[in-house]
Formats: sequence, C-alpha cells, structure tokens
Amino acid sequence: MIARFFKIALSAVFITSVVASCTKKLDLYPTNDITSQSVYSTPAGYKQALAKVYGSFALTGNQGPAGNGDIQGIDEGTSDFLRLYWIAQELSTDEAVVSWGDPGIQDFHNMNWSSSNPMLTGLYYRSTYQITLVNEFLRQSTDDQLAARGITGASADSIRRYRPEARFLRAYQYWVLMDLFGNPPFFTEADAIGTLPKQIQRKDLFTYIESELKAVDADLAAPKSNEYGRADQAAAWALLARMYLNAEVYTGTARYGDAVTYSKKVIDAGYTLVSDYRWLMLADNNTNNNEFIFTINYDGLKTQSYGGTTFLTHASVGGSMPANKSGVAGGWSGIRTTKSLPGLFPDNTGTADERAEFYTQGQNLEINDLTAFTDGYAINKYRNITRTGAPGQSQDFSDIDFPVFRLGEMYLIYAEATLRSGAGGDKGLALQYVNALRTRAYGNTSGNITSDKLTTDFILDERARELYWEGMRRTDLVRYGRFTTGAYLWPWKGGVKTGKAVEDYRNIYPLPTTDITSNPNLTQNTGY
Repeated sequence: MIARFFKIALSAVFITSVVASCTKKLDLYPTNDITSQSVYSTPAGYKQALAKVYGSFALTGNQGPAGNGDIQGIDEGTSDFLRLYWIAQELSTDEAVVSWGDPGIQDFHNMNWSSSNPMLTGLYYRSTYQITLVNEFLRQSTDDQLAARGITGASADSIRRYRPEARFLRAYQYWVLMDLFGNPPFFTEADAIGTLPKQIQRKDLFTYIESELKAVDADLAAPKSNEYGRADQAAAWALLARMYLNAEVYTGTARYGDAVTYSKKVIDAGYTLVSDYRWLMLADNNTNNNEFIFTINYDGLKTQSYGGTTFLTHASVGGSMPANKSGVAGGWSGIRTTKSLPGLFPDNTGTADERAEFYTQGQNLEINDLTAFTDGYAINKYRNITRTGAPGQSQDFSDIDFPVFRLGEMYLIYAEATLRSGAGGDKGLALQYVNALRTRAYGNTSGNITSDKLTTDFILDERARELYWEGMRRTDLVRYGRFTTGAYLWPWKGGVKTGKAVEDYRNIYPLPTTDITSNPNLTQNTGY
C-alpha cells in the first residue's frame, strides 16, 4: 500500500504554520476541485489519504521529482524530509562535510546557521506539513464523520485502525521538532483550521509525545504484523526508547531506566541482525531483512525525488569513484567525512571491521578545502545495487529503503542506558548486545570487547561505527555534551580547520524567521 501514492490536496495544508508565505487569508481551499469532502467520501479515499501521510516522508510533491512541491520557497529536490533531516543531523558534526555552495548548506559544518537558513526552514515546514496531514486525517476519520458518510462495518473498522498509525507519525514528527528546534508551534486535530498555533515548551512536548505513543500502543499492530513500511507497536516502543535515552536533554530529568525497558521490548519482539552489515543499505534491503523496525520506503520507479536515499547514494559519489559500483549513472560529488570517523576504525579498508565503508583512492584524509570533494574520505555505505551486484530499477533514483529504527540502534540504547547511573538493566546482557554487533562487523569474535572496556565513551564511538550517516550523530553529541563545547573538536568544527567551540545555544536550531514573523504566538529560541 505504501508504495502507491495519490494526488490529494487537503485544505488543511494551507494554514500559516505550514505555508511559507505571508498571506493573511487563512481559509484558503485548493485551486483544484479535490477537497477533503471528496477525498474522504469512500473507504478507498481514506486509505489513499493515509498513503499521502506516509508518502510525505518519501516524496516532495504530487508529481515528482519536481514541478509541484508540497513546500514552497525551497527547491523541491531539496525539500525532501530525509535529505533535510540528514543535513541537520550529519553535516553539523564530525561525520560529514559537503562540497556544494547551495544557499545555507555550508552553515551546518561551520555551525553559523541563522533563523533564515533555507534548509532549516524547509525541514521545519516539512515536519509541520506531515503533522497537518495527520491532523486532517484524524478530523475526517472520527466515528461521527464515518457515520455521516455511510461508512460502516468492516470498512469503518479498517479506517479506525489507521488512526493510531497516523498518531504515531505525528508523534514522530513532533519528536523531530522537539529534538532539533526545542519549542515549536503545537497544533492537533482539536484546533480549528486557520487558527495560529500556540508555542509549546520542549518539556511539555516530551510529555505529549510520550502520552500519545502510550495511548496508541494497544491499537497498533503487533510487531512485524503490519505491512512493510507501516508503523506497529515496535516502532512506537523504538521511538520511546530513543526519547528516553535523550530525556535529560529534553526535560532536565534522566529517564535511562525507561530507555532500558523500551529498547528491551523491541529487542524481545523477534528482530534479528542482518548477517552482513554491508547489506543494510542496498537496493534490495527490503527483502530477507529482519533488522528493520520502521522504514521510509523508496522505489526507483514510483517514489522519484532528489532527496531520500537517492541523495545519499548520488551525493556520496565523486572523484575517481566508479558510479556504476554504486548503481548510479553519475555522482553529484557532494558529501564526504572528516578524519574523525575513519579514525574510529582499525583500518580504512573494512578488512577488519566491515563497517568501515570508505573510499580512499584519490581522496585526502585531511580536509584543506571544504568545497573540494577529494578532501575527506568518501563513503560508499549507500549503494543502489542488490546483494548480487545487480543495479536498482533506475540509475537515477534509488531503491534503497531507509531504516528510521533498526535493531542495531536498540542494542546500543540498551547498552548505554544500562551503563548510566541508576538505570537498571543487565550489564552482562548489554555487553552481549554490543558484541553481537561487533561479531557481525568482524565476521568472528576477534573484535569483541570485555566488560572493562564497556563504558559510555566506548558506546558513543560504537554508535558512530554502527550508525554513521543514519541521522543520529548530532543528537548523540548533544546528549554527551560534545556538540558545541571544546571538549570534543573535529576538523572545521565552527568554521576553523582545527575545530573550535561554539555557543551552547546552538545545541538547538532556531525557529524560522518566516514563522516568527507570521505567528505572534512564537518566541525565538535563545541566542538567535
């Protein structure tokens, strides 16, 4: 179902917190004749509307890959959720640099972004856009609305089962806003269309997300029983585990014991590691894969955009790299890594630890010029080829699905939370989980560690080795107090070749100027 997306325009899309314009007319309807009244008139329409909610993860507009974008004021190819989220989470850290000169993109590694950064603005509106779609879906799928449209019986029951999935997707996007922007606008289906959202504080938003995820738990499908790419109980548990691991950042109160509990719930749900780490980000990673918990699905023929894993595959190819080895027609010569990441591995070839997926031929370890693709090792983690080496369906658009949550992360959450003071958990089991990842990476037990080596600092490095370029690093460095301070430096941190500390207020991003200007309920984050 999720592979099929439909051209649906909802009147709710036009509230001011979603549209990057200064219009004062808050009751706008689509200029075409597709309205919520027609979309939600049949059971099939409801399923199509849910597909649009899921589809807003992977697509940038209604025709793709360009020409009719959901988010105005930004190039449609750049407006994809994963592309923007990855930029915010990775380019601001030791794991990635970019050679391009797109407006605002160099601000991330230089750590000098402002409230008018177009990519931060695009990410903010992409998240609020999906929240708006969910709100409208929930308004239109109440029992009263179903009855008024004559939808009863099994059809009505199916639609009721869509609602907790939609609420999960909204909770996820509110987590994104909470993690990156701190104190965003807050609106649900209970708010009338056209009203300006009120601002919610980070601590209160944490409480809301937690309550939503727990409220839908019983109504979500059991782990692994839903269609691939759709949310189930394990996805909600995984988001709770990730939230609890970072709770002290969000609320000032540690919740490591809850991180132990919920990561263990996911681990015990029957997931297993893929046998070869290098298979995780290939074109056929949707098959024979029991590690992924929740994914953003991509199809080279049906979900064409210049974001998502198409971006991750193409932008990481350049220099002397053979494009066909990555399953693409040509590279975009964009993203590489600093020397900090390969420095965490025993070698750069993957001979010992196969997670070291670096391309070094013609690439310099040292970065003298951020805009030169050959400065910094390239990474070939994302390849649009299958396990047998066959290319994906298209050499222009990727078939690689992106794991929002996977078992490897849950192992590391359990281990880190267990090591934190007062968290509970079993340290022997934590060691077992970490060594399971290392056994896969090394192909044997030669890379396994002993209990005395299992520390929180080790876990931070292991998270980099296991999860690099999966959109985790900024959040990890913030949790460890190493994102802005001089306690940990990397090449070109803060725009200085040797790295420098930056102001602590940059632990969260600013709310966009456009929203601050159009919504008097909002107060800008401190420092911006």
